[in-house]
Amino acid sequence: MQLDLAPLIDRLRAAGEPTRLRILALLRERDLSVGELVQVLAQSQPRLSHHLKVLTGAGLVERMPEGSFVFYRAATRGDGRAFLDSLFAQVPPDIATLKRDADQLDEVSAVRAASAETFFSGIAGNWDTIRSLHYPNEAIERALLDLAGQGPFERVIDFGTGTGRMLVLFAPLSREAEGIDLSHHMLTVARANLERAGISGARVRQGDVTSVPFEANCADLVIIHQVLHFMDAPGKVIAEASRVLKPGGRLLVVDFAAHDLEFLRTEHGHHRLGMRDDNMATWASEADLTLSEPHSFAPPDASSPGLVVNIWVAEKQAAPEEAKA
Repeated sequence: MQLDLAPLIDRLRAAGEPTRLRILALLRERDLSVGELVQVLAQSQPRLSHHLKVLTGAGLVERMPEGSFVFYRAATRGDGRAFLDSLFAQVPPDIATLKRDADQLDEVSAVRAASAETFFSGIAGNWDTIRSLHYPNEAIERALLDLAGQGPFERVIDFGTGTGRMLVLFAPLSREAEGIDLSHHMLTVARANLERAGISGARVRQGDVTSVPFEANCADLVIIHQVLHFMDAPGKVIAEASRVLKPGGRLLVVDFAAHDLEFLRTEHGHHRLGMRDDNMATWASEADLTLSEPHSFAPPDASSPGLVVNIWVAEKQAAPEEAKA
């Protein structure tokens, strides 16, 4: 009996300390680094690092390395999530200390947003150049929502989330949405955009799209938006998307059709000049996905040369009992 109770006792001990309770309240709002917690709570980094180690060891906090940074997140599933939901259901919303922490967190987030804006303004010219070559993003996004299905979705994962735009688009339709990206700078932009949009049900973390930090069969929708043309092995990305999709889940891939605009390779870092339909079909088949014909969006009439944007939809075969339902 003692062994059975040990994890629960660890969680009670971890959460039953004032500073750690304040940390948990903040991390349920958004992912934070130790440095950001230092700013909010006005306590030393060694002390907060110790508290985070205790909370992580008890399964109440997840640790997410991101380059030279480490971000922390309140447990999102399993016994840790259930414990936190039960605990904070009993915490009155008007506790003065927690309200002050929340106000201070807003100030820290404003600094993060300013940093993101500075970075994004430096690369906006590149984005504008490419955007002018293809069909308007707004129409493509409307098509994505239609092709994804009505939802609601249990879990949406965005591979190569960039600015977090896909999360902003799909978070209102999902119980949980998460994006990954290798770039710490882009993750900073994404976090700022999610906070600016007032979206609390979506998170981002650092990760490699060829080896994502998610368990198999965990998502009912995966999005790969304008990512594959940067990859030297797009098939690995498709295979990884298939791995995390639940049976019956759907993959949406947005990318350029094959083209010959060499300057996108030399000036904008595109590894591939668009995606050929036969390659996409091969990668999908190898990943046990059923690929539909792409939905194509021609470039604006005034754009010469221009880029065709394709949306490919692939589905993972449902388990036999699900297919009969």
